[in-house]
Amino acid sequence: MKYHLFEVFGIELEYMLVRKKSLRVNPIVDQLLTKKNGTLSADIDNGEIEWSNELVAHVLELKTNGPTANLEDLDLLFAENIQEINSLLEEFDTLLLPSASHPLMLPKTETQLWKHSYSKIYALYNRIFDCSGHGWSNVQSMHINLPFYNDAEFEKLHAAVRVLLPIIPGLSASSPIFEGKATGFKDSRLEVYKTNQKEIPQMTGKVIPEQVFNKSDYYQRIFKPINTAIKPFDIENILDHHFLNSRGAIARFDRNAIEIRVVDIQECPAADIAIAVLIIESLKLLITGEWIALEDLKKWHEDDLLGIFNMVIRDAEETKIQNEAFLAIFGIKEETSVKQIWEKLYERVQSQISAKHQHTIEYILKNGSLSTRILKKLDGDFSEEKIKKVYSELGECLADNQLFKV
Repeated sequence: MKYHLFEVFGIELEYMLVRKKSLRVNPIVDQLLTKKNGTLSADIDNGEIEWSNELVAHVLELKTNGPTANLEDLDLLFAENIQEINSLLEEFDTLLLPSASHPLMLPKTETQLWKHSYSKIYALYNRIFDCSGHGWSNVQSMHINLPFYNDAEFEKLHAAVRVLLPIIPGLSASSPIFEGKATGFKDSRLEVYKTNQKEIPQMTGKVIPEQVFNKSDYYQRIFKPINTAIKPFDIENILDHHFLNSRGAIARFDRNAIEIRVVDIQECPAADIAIAVLIIESLKLLITGEWIALEDLKKWHEDDLLGIFNMVIRDAEETKIQNEAFLAIFGIKEETSVKQIWEKLYERVQSQISAKHQHTIEYILKNGSLSTRILKKLDGDFSEEKIKKVYSELGECLADNQLFKV
């Protein structure tokens, strides 16, 4: 079934399974799914939320079970499932941990790939890319799926999404630490995401999608080069171009949706869904043409947007934007921080957002991205003991669906 712009939504959230005391990753998603289902199944229908495995055996994905029009209480549905999962994990002395990167994981020695359904696909990926690095095994995110009905709606949505992508990490960055050290990037997940498929660069492109605004051009300029590049490796033809496309926003013509992938997972569903709501309302605003005409949105080249994106990956909401043309999209005339851009967007769309989500958004805008708050809480102490203490608090935030306060 096809839907019109913003008629329904799809949300996917990824979480790590970790041992309670040590916080080391625990690759037992198969045991969790078996305990829930009675037999092993890669996908479990749990009412309005579905559970499923991921590439690596310590990451679980929760997602809306089909499109939903209800974002208001979606965080509560995810929170109920998280509580159930943590209860099931009790006997394994394990719990779910949020944030986009595990701060202590050593991927080279701790990565275990999923060994059950789809394992042939995962094994092929591993042979091509070596999935034992941070860019594959230590990158948890939220995916936002937005529908389009036809080429005319795809054109508007893709144009708006491309321009908003560079500043999204200013809201959502939550991955400041790899292997016990600050990386220098507030969004380390996206920094490694850019190069995790360097062996076949056509798959990720520049992360910011190319200037393509209809299905035919998308197949010619994005899918066709991907299929050509992967062919020597995929001799059994088991890979699908919809899944191979790894840009920061991908067109899913198989379900008439654009999937936004640049959003780091937060400390709790309340934060995830509030961020999703702000992104969605901001896209609606851009699409109206009130601030910028569609043809002007379409003029932005991915290289220019990538330059902004790279800065925001590093400094998140504190990034200073000097690009006058980019600032003009938002009606801003002088150098401005990404935080201030989001504040302006929020001010404009606030009336369309419920009080519950307003409260969460306002806390994030005032106190900074989750990465900023994690680093503030650590206060320069990157000892294993302090990191475990802070990330244990994050685990409690997830269990209670509460914001991480500093």
